[in-house]
Amino acid sequence: MAQLTANGIRLEYDEHGDPSNPPLLLIMGLGAQMTLWPIEFVEGLAARGFRVIRFDNRDIGLSHKFEGAKAPSLPWQVLRAKIGWPAKVPYTLSDMAADAVGVLDALGIERAHIVGASMGGMIAQLVAIEHSDRVLSLTSIFSTTGDSKLPQAEKSAISALTAPIKSMEEESLVAHGINVVTHIGSPGYPFDPEKQRERVLAAIRRSVYPPGLPRQLAAIIDDGDRTARLANVTAPTLVLHGEDDPLVKVEGGRATAAAIPGAKLKTIPGWGHDLPLALVDQIADEIADHAGAVSVPA
Repeated sequence: MAQLTANGIRLEYDEHGDPSNPPLLLIMGLGAQMTLWPIEFVEGLAARGFRVIRFDNRDIGLSHKFEGAKAPSLPWQVLRAKIGWPAKVPYTLSDMAADAVGVLDALGIERAHIVGASMGGMIAQLVAIEHSDRVLSLTSIFSTTGDSKLPQAEKSAISALTAPIKSMEEESLVAHGINVVTHIGSPGYPFDPEKQRERVLAAIRRSVYPPGLPRQLAAIIDDGDRTARLANVTAPTLVLHGEDDPLVKVEGGRATAAAIPGAKLKTIPGWGHDLPLALVDQIADEIADHAGAVSVPA
């Protein structure tokens, strides 16, 4: 892994696959390090003919931290959003989309296939909206439009994700991570407890940074409803979503596909809000088929 400067900050990234292959940029979600993209998935995309790049978003993992920046309280921010009053946030989702484009700039990449999951899907949508000339194709995975009228997350899922960390002791952090996966994961593809513990432990030993999550969440709320903006997306778009996602309900994926002209929608029964190894090949195939159908300028 290595670091680059993008949009004025340092971001951790890595690459897999032949550098001469079409570039594919992976953008991860809320409070999640780039390593949440399973290496089996990353290498699967590389084996399907892509130069795969993933990176830690700002305020997570080994990328730049906005130490001391205060996010508004979430109830106050939600209330202000409902009445149309903007709240001051440390940074926006558009800033994070500019980070993604900055990664491409730093690596000398003119255009790429953009793939985002959850909050990363929102960021990917904004890349396609605000930086359309940099996008070969868009894939939005278990994400949404931001329309507050859509069905909301199950209480147990959002509670697990936003639960305060009780202790920075390793075993406490592992228990917290396992609890999150238990409540947002795929009912049709249950995880292997031992392997999942290994993955959570590896993530903890790489980096733990709780203060970034509320700032990223504030950016999501600040961005609001993207439905009207999504009508301007011109990139060929694929929307992937689990039919049993407890965190971002499948209606969010359906709304995303409906908002983007010509978008294709693929929903998978039993899939929740994770990337289970049992689905890695299917998801990689869907993305590779979609991206592979797009002609890459010489």
